[in-house]
Amino acid sequence: MLIGEVADRLDVPRHTIRFYEKQGLLPEPQRQGNGYRDYDPAVVDRVTFIRNSQAAGLTLSEIMSILSLRDAGEAPCTHVSSLLEHKLEGVQERLTDLAALEAELKQLIHEAKALDPANCTEAEICTIIPRT
Repeated sequence: MLIGEVADRLDVPRHTIRFYEKQGLLPEPQRQGNGYRDYDPAVVDRVTFIRNSQAAGLTLSEIMSILSLRDAGEAPCTHVSSLLEHKLEGVQERLTDLAALEAELKQLIHEAKALDPANCTEAEICTIIPRT
């Protein structure tokens, strides 16, 4: 398959395919006599896996580790589970941080409604944002 065929089939830009290839996520394709890349049809499944893995929050480095295991003939399921559990922990931490930020913003907005802008001095810049 030519790069345009792969890109069209997957609805991704051609440079995405080239980028994945340069990063080592895709095997080096065969070259036709004219120098055009000639991809194995299996590249479609591999790019789909890469895109789906990115959508699940995995980095290209993490995806590469999965693909390396698979390419070595190992089932990467345990590794993938571990990566996903780590991602979930990160998401949960961010949610906690976002909840704290939400509470802080709500408090600031509540306090801001009670402030008189006439009481602001140039030195304070804005009394809504606390000086700590």
